[in-house]
Amino acid sequence: SIAVGIVAILVSHNRSRAALHWTLLSASLLNCLVSAACSVGLALAIALTVHSRGQHLLVGCNSSALPLDARVAIATNDCPFNTTRIYDTALALWFASMVLAAAEALLSGRCFLVALIYRGIGPCARSSSTEQV
Repeated sequence: SIAVGIVAILVSHNRSRAALHWTLLSASLLNCLVSAACSVGLALAIALTVHSRGQHLLVGCNSSALPLDARVAIATNDCPFNTTRIYDTALALWFASMVLAAAEALLSGRCFLVALIYRGIGPCARSSSTEQV
């Protein structure tokens, strides 16, 4: 995302350089796809965690004293991590990450459209008749 932003700034200052257009086109497309996949993956993780009531978050613990609901889990010595707030913390972090990944995908998609326009590709490209007018 940072690289796409830097290339977008460079393109805005050097509009005539075709190499920068192609770099922006490829980098923004790649970042858009990766960010969208990350956002979908996080949405799936959130849905599965809410559906299982956090039971899969406690898979690493070997204690039978842990309840099936992760929201009321207790800290035990059989678990390699603190289980007291894992459900709420995981959901809060995953939701924020999902929103930011979706924003990255949208911004990279806009950079991709700008690169298409600069290269004269696609429905938003300027036609020769528009330039003559």
